[in-house]
Amino acid sequence: MVTKIGNGDKHAYLKHKIGVSGAAEMGFLGESAYETAKELGRIIADAGAVTVTGATTGFPLWVAMGAKQAKGVSVGFSPASSEREHVQVYKLPLDYMDYITYTGFGYTGRDLLFTRSSDAIIIGPGRIGTIHEFTIAYEDQKPIGVLQGTGGKWETDQVIKLIMEKSHRVNNKVIFDEDPKRLVARLIEMIDEDRTKHLNVYKNDDYIGGSTGDVIL
Repeated sequence: MVTKIGNGDKHAYLKHKIGVSGAAEMGFLGESAYETAKELGRIIADAGAVTVTGATTGFPLWVAMGAKQAKGVSVGFSPASSEREHVQVYKLPLDYMDYITYTGFGYTGRDLLFTRSSDAIIIGPGRIGTIHEFTIAYEDQKPIGVLQGTGGKWETDQVIKLIMEKSHRVNNKVIFDEDPKRLVARLIEMIDEDRTKHLNVYKNDDYIGGSTGDVIL
């Protein structure tokens, strides 16, 4: 039996696409991080949003698992150029993915396509790859929700606060919260605000090219 994804809605593209970034290897985190990831995925799905990840292991995989358990849609962006390379060379999973885009650009190129294809990004516990995805989204002025660790579970939120403090670049689209449900709700509000502002104009948020007020042709 083939399971069909979607309901034939021609405006399904308006679904909120929430990207989740986090550690592909979770050995340095406590056991509770796994359940936190699954809960986050369930919350995204329950909000009617699409879960977007880097099609990797660890925290993003557990988020995708939670999203699928809640009957949500899970989309992945792979660093590989094919399914075979994804599995055999990068040793990455196919499970809990409805769609995978094989970018062929390695991890760093994948990160750009992943963040650009998301309406907002959630930063979970991570390592340098997670920080890389954060800085891309930060430069692009994407709405970013940083999931704060509690009880010393992780320090990524503290690292990001330091980066923002030393960056000398103002960005008012970064929010911090230890409650994943509240974080997702706030991000959806921010996405809707962004869509309203950019409905009839073209503006590049990296400050290069385009200008506010140019009508889309």
